Amino acid sequence: MQSCIDVLICLSSESHLIKFKAEGIWNYSTMLIRDDLGLLVLGAREAVYALDINEISVSKSKVLWEVTEEKQKECSSKGKHPDIDCRNYVRVLHQMSDGGMYVCGTNAFSPVCDYISYNDGKLKLEGKQEDGRGKCPFDPFQRSSSLMLDEDLYSGTSLNFLGSEPVILRTSPVTLRTVFKSSWLNEPNFIYMDMVPESDDSPEGDDDKIYMFFSESAIEYDFYNKLLVSRVARVCKGDMGGLRTLQRKWSSFLKARLDCSVPEPSLPYVIQDVFHVRHKTWRKSVFYAVFTSQSSSTDRSSAVCAYDMTDITEVFARGKFKTEVSVEMSDVKWVMYNGECINNAARSLGINRTLDLPDKTLQFIRDRPLMEDAVRPITGKPLLLNRGPLLTRLVVDTVTAQDGQDYPVMFVGTGEFSHKPLGQNGSNCHFEANGYVQKAVNYDGEMHIIEEIELFENAEPVDVLRLHQNQLYAGSASGVVQIPVSNCSRYSSCLDCVLARDPYCVWDVLAQQCLRLPQSPVDQKRDLIQSLKDGDANQCPSTGPETKLGILVLGNNIRLPCQPSSNLAQVNWYFAEKPLLYSNEKYTIYKDAILIYNATSSDAGRYTCMSVEHLKGKQFTQTLAIYDLQEQKAPEVMVTIKTTVGKSLDERFTTSSGVHEQEESPSFYKNQSGKSKLIAMQVSLAVLSVLMVCLLFWNFYMGHISPFMCCGRHLIKSTRNLPEMEYINTGNDVMDHKQQMISLYIKTKCDGEAATFHSRPANGDQALDNHVFKYITDESEI
Repeated sequence: MQSCIDVLICLSSESHLIKFKAEGIWNYSTMLIRDDLGLLVLGAREAVYALDINEISVSKSKVLWEVTEEKQKECSSKGKHPDIDCRNYVRVLHQMSDGGMYVCGTNAFSPVCDYISYNDGKLKLEGKQEDGRGKCPFDPFQRSSSLMLDEDLYSGTSLNFLGSEPVILRTSPVTLRTVFKSSWLNEPNFIYMDMVPESDDSPEGDDDKIYMFFSESAIEYDFYNKLLVSRVARVCKGDMGGLRTLQRKWSSFLKARLDCSVPEPSLPYVIQDVFHVRHKTWRKSVFYAVFTSQSSSTDRSSAVCAYDMTDITEVFARGKFKTEVSVEMSDVKWVMYNGECINNAARSLGINRTLDLPDKTLQFIRDRPLMEDAVRPITGKPLLLNRGPLLTRLVVDTVTAQDGQDYPVMFVGTGEFSHKPLGQNGSNCHFEANGYVQKAVNYDGEMHIIEEIELFENAEPVDVLRLHQNQLYAGSASGVVQIPVSNCSRYSSCLDCVLARDPYCVWDVLAQQCLRLPQSPVDQKRDLIQSLKDGDANQCPSTGPETKLGILVLGNNIRLPCQPSSNLAQVNWYFAEKPLLYSNEKYTIYKDAILIYNATSSDAGRYTCMSVEHLKGKQFTQTLAIYDLQEQKAPEVMVTIKTTVGKSLDERFTTSSGVHEQEESPSFYKNQSGKSKLIAMQVSLAVLSVLMVCLLFWNFYMGHISPFMCCGRHLIKSTRNLPEMEYINTGNDVMDHKQQMISLYIKTKCDGEAATFHSRPANGDQALDNHVFKYITDESEI
């Protein structure tokens, strides 16, 4: 069961993500890895790209494969959307033995296939079109699966426009397909297929098998509605069909139910994706599968189950068959039937080909393709159970850790999720977001979530996942992302590195870094620390962060950051070595900081931020940050106030290298209390009052304001030698007169003709050399 421990959330803005997107091209849902060419061949809507496998942002070549106007009109005339359905979606892409590639597209609900070559750095569509019915789906959004073996194409899809004729088809010199019977395929949704070399080291001389995974509507259960079940089916690679019965039909087709039961009672979970972890000994191979709930539209949960190859073959080899019988006054019932199929006794009788099988045996196979027993998962229960929106795709990598053991690491893509632990023990998780990849590993039955990585900024579901040489490739509707399977450098301390329990990463004591585990046994002898099963970080050397000196400004709000590396770590703050409580009006403790309000002298001192994590009954404590706040001296107050006004509460920390200024984030201002607003208003009023007093004294000094104004008299400055101006003391003309006087004063001031409160007469008459002030005693005139 899933364990929600040490989950690290990584956003798509991280530099280790490499992206590719072409203008006007959508639905990047088909991938083919060509290691021999160093290419990731990418199939999208009406285009195929050849990308550099090490740097997918580099497109080496592309070829367009568009539908004709005639096909588009024909498609839209049948009721399909011209711009969505009636396009050519590349859904099949396989490598041929000669180095070429086989490609199929929906072609506006008229599937077609062709060949693509890559020569001299260029992709080329050969133009050798073939009918794609039975090889590629008509509907671009219908699930299908295919496999290329020895130039033979195995495919699971539909044979007609309506999608009502499902088929598992082998296109070869001897073409075979399934029978159109509900007991064979009943509204299936094809997921995955692959070959298992069962002929290797087989004492019975067995044939290689092709295994197919799909879901379908069950016909063996009485249910009030359609009940979906998950299936695994198999056919023999050397099957040639029957001579008369099952002519050109599979004579080796058998299927069984896949069980992935969750602890709570529910309807069967429905399979969504499968990954085959191959082993050099095929019997040790494992199939991992993603399932989703069908109980109700509100039950958004998913599970991952693993199936051992030996258990699958056991069900088909020694299992019992279901058969249908008619019961009076009832519909058809399915009961268990004891029967036998081809075995060594048949071979001893000279039956070496399916064409040699007697009709009685072929009729038995035709009527009873379903096995009685279900295939159970390895642990008997899901490895991973997510409460919340759906998991969609997965790949699995096998990692050899420092202890020499191999660990399967799962990368599970999501349609929607986010992290939220459920229950006190955190055994299940809840997810609510799109376009993530979850990285998980199984340690002795305990599923440990290492991290969740956001791939797409637009929250898109992951449509396809591929794994190749420590690189993960994910495709969605709008683009493709390349990401390494691990980025050990994100773990900044030994505690973070060890508690992450990432089998790719170890802590190098000498280098003081979290590094990728060396593959060479010689390099592994260095002083490296890794503890996967126990998560024992006590081996880490005790080191602490550097103490940061800070200036405490009286009356200011102070924010001290402290970012934990684990989402589930508990952050505790200490002041003068005494714990600070979360419930206090003096400060607020956030997940990544503490905010101190209206700082006083008593707040000066040492603040310590520590994280506490609990793992397997052990407690691990780490010091994340230490701050030493010292009260600011008086001469620096004005400078600090100026900085505060200009930068809105400047936060300054001093280290041994100098002074570091850190501006507050927008979220800081949202958290300001009423006290900080009151302080800001008081400072503003004080500054405004000082400015008003200075302005008043300046006007007295310049003579613009007379002491007589206190007695109710207003002094108006006049000028002489302006006979055209009149002094009008009544009516609205007073304001016109005042405006004229002010304008004239400004003009004479600028021309330098009047610099004092006296005016010199033009004729030199001393009698006229007097004050030119006019007093207005009528207040209504002003």
